[in-house]
Amino acid sequence: MCGRFALETTAEQLSLFFNLRKKVTLAPRYNIAPSQPIPIIREIDGRKFSMVRWGLIPHWAKDSKIGYKLINARAETVAEKPSFRDAFKSRRCLIPTTGFYEWKTEGKSKRPYFIKMKNGALFAMAGIWESWRNPDDGKIIESCAIITTEANGIVGKIHDRMPVIIPQESSGLWLSSSRDGERFRAYMQPYSPFKMTSYQVSGMVSDPKNEGPGCMRKIEY
Repeated sequence: MCGRFALETTAEQLSLFFNLRKKVTLAPRYNIAPSQPIPIIREIDGRKFSMVRWGLIPHWAKDSKIGYKLINARAETVAEKPSFRDAFKSRRCLIPTTGFYEWKTEGKSKRPYFIKMKNGALFAMAGIWESWRNPDDGKIIESCAIITTEANGIVGKIHDRMPVIIPQESSGLWLSSSRDGERFRAYMQPYSPFKMTSYQVSGMVSDPKNEGPGCMRKIEY
């Protein structure tokens, strides 16, 4: 599961990493939570930066409440599950991040950890997005989910799942219009643990109302 992440980068760095042509507006975020607007990169007549709701609402849903339950899609079943399969075929996206949080159960307590690249670099989580029309007022809500897979050696010490990470050189294929879902299976494996690191952070990240660099600050013993 991935239920919280951070994005500490500049608009210029984001545009360069994802090869975006249009200028974007972006502020650092340190405690991004489900149901909030999050940035995604998708292919619609060229690469586009968009803000959509985290928590996927399938196009056939009767109301938006289902989105609270669909923040993640398992890589093992994303191509078959009714909630995700249509989006996986043709509405894949990249979700930029500089790290994500997981909670490790120790006895009766859960301790939060921050997981990132060793070099602190920006990276992309695999996602899918949907467009849903509210039957009551006709309003369009765009939403997304993060695809998760089995944890690698770093994350596995904390939690049994982690986001699927798409290498920068593979972003074009991931965003392509191909409907052959099987060709993407190779990308939906645990990311190399040798490029990642983790450390314990303050419990302040457990409350989505808290923001700021303190959420991802390493606890020193």
